Amino acid sequence: MNLSETPLDGTVLVTGAGGHLGANLVRQLVGAGQSVRVLLHSESERPSVAGLSVEVLVGDLRDRATTSAAVRGCRQVYHCAARVSTLPRRQAEIFSSNVLGTSWLLAAALDAGVEKVVVTSSFSAVGHRSDGTPSDETEPFNPLEPHLPYEQTKAATEHECLKAYAEGLNVVIATSTAIVGPNDFKPSRMGRVLLSYARGRLPAYIAGGFEFVAAQDIARGHRLAMERGRGGHKYIFSSEFQTMDQIMATFDRLTSPRRRPLRLSPRTMRGIAEITTRMGAVIAPNAEPLLTPAALRLLRLGRRADTRKARDELGFVPTSVESAIEHAWNDFVARGVAVR
Repeated sequence: MNLSETPLDGTVLVTGAGGHLGANLVRQLVGAGQSVRVLLHSESERPSVAGLSVEVLVGDLRDRATTSAAVRGCRQVYHCAARVSTLPRRQAEIFSSNVLGTSWLLAAALDAGVEKVVVTSSFSAVGHRSDGTPSDETEPFNPLEPHLPYEQTKAATEHECLKAYAEGLNVVIATSTAIVGPNDFKPSRMGRVLLSYARGRLPAYIAGGFEFVAAQDIARGHRLAMERGRGGHKYIFSSEFQTMDQIMATFDRLTSPRRRPLRLSPRTMRGIAEITTRMGAVIAPNAEPLLTPAALRLLRLGRRADTRKARDELGFVPTSVESAIEHAWNDFVARGVAVR
């Protein structure tokens, strides 16, 4: 990968800078000498950009005044912000944040004369091939299959991107698989799994698998999409497919868990997930469950990603998931979130 060495003129906006992807992308952009404005959802997200030379705005994308102010004077926009939740009572919030918020941001970018926008999407919004062959950007999302609200909104978000492209906005879709790596401040679902494992609080797992992307790879992929991506197109970014057995082996190598999780069958694990999800809805209604039936479904499917388009057109070269997990763990330790 050879990204432009010369910094671009003009401010670059990054929404969702408090998230895992956004925090890593901002650091790459600042390191490349770009003038960066970040949009945080709340003041609690400020630690994600602490110490960085960036302009900070705090606001909600569901507010049209916020979207207009955020894009004003920007040459490029990376729209990484998204509401992620598995709680049924937050479905309306997920839709308004992910779909309406994106629609309004794209409209504001078009009105403001933004040169180019890269919007983050999810591999869960790419269709699944029943024969097990890797899915590429041409595989349509099937809305008739069981999907989480988040997955449905990501498919709808891509539709909003194509509508904006038809209206004249140069917008590219960057599709992310499951992110692992440092600067995971919230932390993410995979970050929580790593921490739970290290603390001996991960009771069990199943031997499924999924496509994972190193945080540095997906951030770099967004920059490549901005520099070389074709408007109206989407690109899938993944570092490699990993089984949960491989992930757990890496966790075990890096940490000293007090108790190792059991390896259970998918059927048994699904029953546990259904029970714990129902119990959690009563005992801790505001807590996002780590283990859900939907997450288990994705692991059982063992979906594979075809990243040839990103490799051939953008020059995307992935790194190692094992190395990304090690960087994530070292960062947790360095920030005092975990102890070796």
